[in-house]
Amino acid sequence: MSGVWVFKNGVVRLENPGGDSLQGSGGRRKVLVHTPTNEVITSYAMLERKLSSLGWERYYDDPELLQFHKRSTVHLISLPKDFGKFKSMHMFDIVVKNRNIFEVRDM
Repeated sequence: MSGVWVFKNGVVRLENPGGDSLQGSGGRRKVLVHTPTNEVITSYAMLERKLSSLGWERYYDDPELLQFHKRSTVHLISLPKDFGKFKSMHMFDIVVKNRNIFEVRDM
């Protein structure tokens, strides 16, 4: 993966001149936001804390993935182990399974 890590307005992100699925309209990057606190999710550790507080439990079955399951549902969130490969499709999966808690925004 090529690109440059940029720290701007308290957010670290990978700027990739070739573009990827995190590019939003007008070339803006997509970020996952925890809406109750208005925090941009910048790491899996941060995301795991937010999901755990919502009742999601971590699965350790697949070493290539980070997986979370909520006992009260049939939902499973599967994410690539490398946060650099965290794409907008993963963000929208989290949003759909946690309505009114997360949203995807253009930065």
